[in-house]
Amino acid sequence: MTAPEPLPAFDNSGMDGYAVRAVDVATATADSPVRLSVGEDIPAGAPVGELAPGTVRRIMTGAAVPRGADAVVEVEVTDGGTETVEIRAARPTGSFVRTAGSDVAQGQEVLPAGVTLGPAQLGVLAAFGVREVVVRRRPRVLVVSTGSELAEDPAPGSGQIRDANGVLLAAAVEEAGGVAVRKLWVEDDVPTFLALLDGELAAGDIDLVITSGGVSAGAYEVVKDGLGPRGVEFVKVAMQPGMPQGSGLVDNTPVVCLPGNPVSALTSWEVFVRPALRRAFGHPRPQRTVVRATLTEPLQPLRGKRQLRRARLDRTTGTVAPWGPPGSGFLGWFAGADALIDLPADGAPLAAGDAVEVWDLTSG
Repeated sequence: MTAPEPLPAFDNSGMDGYAVRAVDVATATADSPVRLSVGEDIPAGAPVGELAPGTVRRIMTGAAVPRGADAVVEVEVTDGGTETVEIRAARPTGSFVRTAGSDVAQGQEVLPAGVTLGPAQLGVLAAFGVREVVVRRRPRVLVVSTGSELAEDPAPGSGQIRDANGVLLAAAVEEAGGVAVRKLWVEDDVPTFLALLDGELAAGDIDLVITSGGVSAGAYEVVKDGLGPRGVEFVKVAMQPGMPQGSGLVDNTPVVCLPGNPVSALTSWEVFVRPALRRAFGHPRPQRTVVRATLTEPLQPLRGKRQLRRARLDRTTGTVAPWGPPGSGFLGWFAGADALIDLPADGAPLAAGDAVEVWDLTSG
């Protein structure tokens, strides 16, 4: 989007005060003020006309500067007069005048392709009178939680748990810029799971399916058992947390199958899904910001596995502290973390004071 006109479109006042000819107030001081007659007021939005030599006009912030005026004297250095004003300070040409095009020149590029539309971007579109722009559509994502142990009931029965994955993954989709179209739960029954998935895909409004659970090596792995024969690949990734993963196409729709443990699911989302989803709709910052920070305590990388340790990042001191135990069963600790320490597999032991790479989970 390029500017169809200058912004501001006309010279206007940057202060409440008096529009003047700078030459008329050139000798004004607190001890020897200049007294001038005051013409018609200029409120914002009013037509302006011309300023007669040897006179001033009261002007409000944002109002157009009259022809002939080349400066504005702020009301604070005057006596505030309405018929005759005493001006107690000189102001050179251009003082407190926002000239046409001083923000954006006509023809200048204002919003490049690929920029994210936030409050400031929408505001500048409105300032130029642009009511429609071409944008990329937000990806529509179906989130499916699997597991007969999951309960919708606020008071789960014996051996049941509440579904955390559906909520956290739907929220993650929205945070990344996608749309969580629907959030579904299915029990550990392959025909039921496939019937539900096929029905959703037949609706034709899904760009990506994310499942959680049912991808490991045990019995009742409903996602693996149902989608493996349909071409979805399931592997074990050398990463902690988040070892079992699956991905592929079902009816030409991408499907990503995450582990069922909420910590593993959310970590896997950060590593594999979030950057891909944001690249898919052209986001200018698909990756989390990665910074170098100093450890506050020793860490031992894992043998044979890349580890993503939950952490708290102090952006003032440039230090990072591991946050909670390293295992995948600590969702409460993850809720208090704002970063991930990226530890490569088979690394040397790290001491307090060593530098590590850290993913800033607060970065947009």
